[in-house]
Amino acid sequence: MRRDELKKLIRGVIVATPTPFDNEFGLDYARMGEMTEWWVENGLVEGRAVIKCMSLMGEGPQLSEQEWPQLVKTVVLAANGKVPVMGSIHATDTIRSIDNALKAQDLGATALQVSPPLFNDPNQDDILRYFESLSDAIDIGIMIYHTPWHSHGEIMPETFLKMADFEQIMAIKWCEPNSYKYEEMEALAPHFNILENGSNLKVCYQLGGCGFLDEEAPAYPQHDLKILDLMESGKLDEGQELWDSATGPLQSFYRRMTVRSGGQARLKKAVMEAMGKSMGPMRPPSLPHSEEEMEELRGIIRSIGWPVSG
Repeated sequence: MRRDELKKLIRGVIVATPTPFDNEFGLDYARMGEMTEWWVENGLVEGRAVIKCMSLMGEGPQLSEQEWPQLVKTVVLAANGKVPVMGSIHATDTIRSIDNALKAQDLGATALQVSPPLFNDPNQDDILRYFESLSDAIDIGIMIYHTPWHSHGEIMPETFLKMADFEQIMAIKWCEPNSYKYEEMEALAPHFNILENGSNLKVCYQLGGCGFLDEEAPAYPQHDLKILDLMESGKLDEGQELWDSATGPLQSFYRRMTVRSGGQARLKKAVMEAMGKSMGPMRPPSLPHSEEEMEELRGIIRSIGWPVSG
C-alpha cells in the first residue's frame, strides 16, 4: 500500500487492545473476535480509529510464536475491513523483525507498531538501517514507537527526517523526548502522521499531530471518540480538558495498583471488568485485581461519569 494511502488510515484514536485470557491463562480467541466486533459497532472504524493488538498493553512480548499470528488473524477477520488492524514488533533484530512483519502482512494487518532494536544497543545509524530494511521488505505501514525512556530508545529529529523517504515509515508514536524539546515534532509533522502517546494532546494537535493513543477506548469508546471530535474540530482546550478528566484519576489509581503488582495491561483490564467487558487476568507474575482495587476503581469510574457494571 502506498504511503499516502496509509496516512489516511493510520490516524485518529490508536486503540491499544488488551489480550483476553481464560482462567488457565490460555488465549481466548473467541472473546477477542467478539470484542473486535463490539469495538467496530461502537464507532472504532476506519478514518476514526485503528485497532492495535499484541502491543505492550496487549501483553505482546508474553505471546508465543504460535499465539500472536492467530491473534492477528482473529482480529483481522472480525474487523472485516471496517477498521485498520495494527500488529506490534517489540525491540527485535532486523532479520526477526522482517520475518514477523511479513507474517503480519500475510495475515491482513494494515500496519505495525515497531520499537527500535533496543537490545542490540543501537546508535542512530543502526536505527536508521533497521527501519530502512524493514520498510524495504514490506508493503504495509510502520508506526515507529519512540521510546526515549529506554536505553538506546531515543531517536533524534535528524534521524527521523532521514526516514521521510522510507515508503512504509509513515507515522510516529510521539512522546516527550529526553535530550531535545517536544516541539521538535513540528518539523516532522509534514512528513509523518504524529500520534500523541501521552497527555499533551492540545500541543500535539497545535504542532500538526493527527491522533493519539487511547485512554480507555476498549472499555468505553465514546470517551475517546468525543475527544477526537473536539480535537478535529479545533476545540483543543475542550478536548484536553475531557482527556484530563479521566486520565488524572485513572493514572493515580494505576500508580497505587503497581505497589501490589505491576503490569501494563492491569489498568485496562480492570476498567474493562468494571464496565462489564472482562478480558480475563494478565499472565503471571502480574497478580489478578483484588476486590479492594476493583471497588475503588468502580468509584473512580462513577465519579468520571462512565457507566459501571453491576
